[in-house]
Amino acid sequence: MSGQLGPAGGHEAVMRVTVLYPDRLNLYADRGNVLVLAQRCRRRGIRLEVTALRLGDPVADLAADLIYLGGGQDRDQQRCATDLGQRRDGILAALAGGATVLGVCGGYQLLGHEYTTDGGVVVGLGLLDVVTSRPEGARLVGNVVVDLDRAAGLGPSDPAATRPLVGFENHHGRTTLGPAARPLGTVRVGHGNNGTDGTEGAVAGRVIGTYLHGPLLAKNAWLADVLIERAVGGPLPRLADPFEDAVHARAVRAAGTGG
Repeated sequence: MSGQLGPAGGHEAVMRVTVLYPDRLNLYADRGNVLVLAQRCRRRGIRLEVTALRLGDPVADLAADLIYLGGGQDRDQQRCATDLGQRRDGILAALAGGATVLGVCGGYQLLGHEYTTDGGVVVGLGLLDVVTSRPEGARLVGNVVVDLDRAAGLGPSDPAATRPLVGFENHHGRTTLGPAARPLGTVRVGHGNNGTDGTEGAVAGRVIGTYLHGPLLAKNAWLADVLIERAVGGPLPRLADPFEDAVHARAVRAAGTGG
């Protein structure tokens, strides 16, 4: 926790974000998720500090409230996997200190135990009890609407603010959850983790994985607020934002749900 909301104790509210491999894991403008956090922090007077770590950067302690991995091509995931393994202890220490880890698509796969690609098996961090295979068959592509699993613990402080998660998926991998991971939610529209069991994403404590691009936080601003609340250690006032509401509603309609 980097600060407190309001004047209590005189602390400035700060959110620290570490982005891993932004030059390689940035499919479908996943870096835009950080821009959404920056905009929503700014509107609340919260200072956002962003650190980018790239391949070959020194391994150091991660003083972060949020560690973020975007999506990437298989070859980029393979290049990042070894470097990421060297940072595992630092990521575990950050989690123990209250950080959240968010992985999108390729980043999600790297948070699991392993991902089988055409080039072999990529060993992940094992922070999520998931494995990803690459069977023969079509890619899973299209708009997605997900009903959040309340037991995953991602709801905002105001339950009325929770909406379906909406985004876009494009992945060949099929991800299967083990007993130590909960699904992020249940697919209402789309394929989700594997196109068969109706689940999307995975959650284990403060580690979150999802296949939703879009970017995820641009289409689901309430989830951005959940991450900010975790960072500053207190509930946030709701931002009155008709544009945000319209973006979400349009994305849900585009997925064919009609609402």
